[in-house]
Amino acid sequence: MHETPQEPSSEAPVLPADMGWLQTMIYGSRQRYFIAAQSGRVEVVGPPVDLALRVPEVLLQAAIILTGDRIQEGILVQGVAVAWEEIIRQLAQDPEFLFKIDWRKLEEIIAGAYQRDGWSEVILTPRSGDGGRDIITTRTDVGAIRFYDQVKAFNPGHLVTADDVRAMAGVLYRDQNVSKAIVTTTSRFAPGVFDEWKSFTPTRLELKEGPQLLEWLQQIRRQK
Repeated sequence: MHETPQEPSSEAPVLPADMGWLQTMIYGSRQRYFIAAQSGRVEVVGPPVDLALRVPEVLLQAAIILTGDRIQEGILVQGVAVAWEEIIRQLAQDPEFLFKIDWRKLEEIIAGAYQRDGWSEVILTPRSGDGGRDIITTRTDVGAIRFYDQVKAFNPGHLVTADDVRAMAGVLYRDQNVSKAIVTTTSRFAPGVFDEWKSFTPTRLELKEGPQLLEWLQQIRRQK
């Protein structure tokens, strides 16, 4: 067991006071929607335009996950912060928001999702020298299951190539203690990739495209 106090993960963490302001801004905006709707006013209601535009930007500056000890493979993920929940809500309203999230923040979001989903151990690997693994997840409640997840934060039209998937398959074969490898992308896979690996999917290799990623995140958010 690791008893290190939980800390928000961020290169430039948002101060607790700022997080309080973020919560007040988000939930205050929702309350204004509710009050206006109940009052019977015939008008367009909601937060001011500048506030509505600033919420996604502020979310991406906030800490997303709570972290514990640093171990050999990376840093342990022990929980999700307020911003994780709000980012997933934002994605439900605006799927294109996915393409505004930088690659490291996206890795944190996905790592947080595994932790929220009940995985026994979730490791976020370093920014470089990760050995082809961005996230390492382990479950011990249903036997011993260990997944590697490699995250490709690509713009629309930038496809994950066959060579990208072959590289991940090589990592899977190299590390014999891994149950399955996953390649997750905000975009899509190049033509022919699914056919090439159909005998391995989904048991040993999973190829998760943008629409499936969004649905997976929403399913986990709804698990309360």
